[in-house]
Amino acid sequence: MPLFGRGSNPETPATTTSTGPPPKRSSTLFGRRRSPSPVAHETKHHNLLHRNTEDPSIAGARERVLSAETAEREADIALKKARHAVKEARDEVKRLEREAAEESRVV
Repeated sequence: MPLFGRGSNPETPATTTSTGPPPKRSSTLFGRRRSPSPVAHETKHHNLLHRNTEDPSIAGARERVLSAETAEREADIALKKARHAVKEARDEVKRLEREAAEESRVV
């Protein structure tokens, strides 16, 4: 028995004659169809690679995103510095409290 259950009857001939065009397939293996117009496909790639024809509002929005990301990085750096300063200040308070406790025991 052939693989996947597609067998041909050994008594019938394997040749067939076709009078019309081959049947049209509904989709490819992965369910996508190829672009019917290769020109449209190339134009899309051209626009992705060369953004000089981009809409000014999109370019402005991209600039705002870059600016916001820069501000976010700077804020992260400032937050780390502030946390470090808080830790140092707390350590200083603890050190001063220990020194004050030691001096009160000595006197």
